[in-house]
Amino acid sequence: MALKILVTGGAGYLGSILVPTLLGLGHEVTVVDNFMFGPNSLLECCANDKFSIMRGDVRDEALMKKAVAGADVLIPLAALVGAPLCNKDPLAAVTINRDAIEMMIKLSSKEQRIIMPVTNSGYGIGQKGKFCDENTPLNPISLYGKTKVEAEKMVLDRGNSISFRLATVFGVSPRMRIDLLVNDFVHRAVNDRFVIIFEGHFKRNYIHVRDVTRAFIHAIENFEKMKNEPYNVGLSDANISKLELCERIQRQIPSFVYLEAPVGEDPDKRDYIVSNEKIEKTGFMPAHSLEMGIAELIKGYTIIRNNKYGNV
Repeated sequence: MALKILVTGGAGYLGSILVPTLLGLGHEVTVVDNFMFGPNSLLECCANDKFSIMRGDVRDEALMKKAVAGADVLIPLAALVGAPLCNKDPLAAVTINRDAIEMMIKLSSKEQRIIMPVTNSGYGIGQKGKFCDENTPLNPISLYGKTKVEAEKMVLDRGNSISFRLATVFGVSPRMRIDLLVNDFVHRAVNDRFVIIFEGHFKRNYIHVRDVTRAFIHAIENFEKMKNEPYNVGLSDANISKLELCERIQRQIPSFVYLEAPVGEDPDKRDYIVSNEKIEKTGFMPAHSLEMGIAELIKGYTIIRNNKYGNV
């Protein structure tokens, strides 16, 4: 059944994959975006008569009232994503990542469905050898993680909603980001041939950007049996350390050299392993491996020759 879907931040890294996919499935899609990262990623959608665009800020209540009205599904992607960007502008981080979600909830009816991405960085620092699942207490250690944890609670308390605790996303997108960990390390491997790692034993989980879109489609199609719950979304075979990630990159770029610094700290203190069993039991399985993503990124960086594609 064709739905009316609102996607805020639809021109971003996730949205520029998700929006064309939703249109291809026959849904009507309205995007709200301020295009702070460039205007090009959704141009291909303009020829589709089911695509609408509203240029503006998700903190603008009058704009959002119009955008929310009539939508069947609300997908709030608009956010300042990542600890460095949030630390650069803390006020915007709070007002966009948390307060704008609170306003959207106020403007929506209980019949409208919300499917919201947050981050599994809310787990903070896990226990060695113990998987974080959806019942693990949240302990965000960055402003980014804190705003997303607070927004997730609002959405789930509201009801008729699903949250996705996304692993660190990787892969090529029309609105590219090279500041994400896998994307960054492959970029360094292709261009610099080396990387210096701080606290290389720190572990985290990963997920391909196209599998994030597949997770949203899965939630739309299985909403009734999945609603009112959080779900970790990641690759179950990719709970790996930064050193292990470099090993996998080196298999495809043998000239890549990585060294662990004997002193210094990683400003992003996340260190945990994650269970994705809950969403897998609903029938969702990722289709893109870490190795596929690395190969894809190598091709992408043959095209991209500068670093304007970061968030900071």
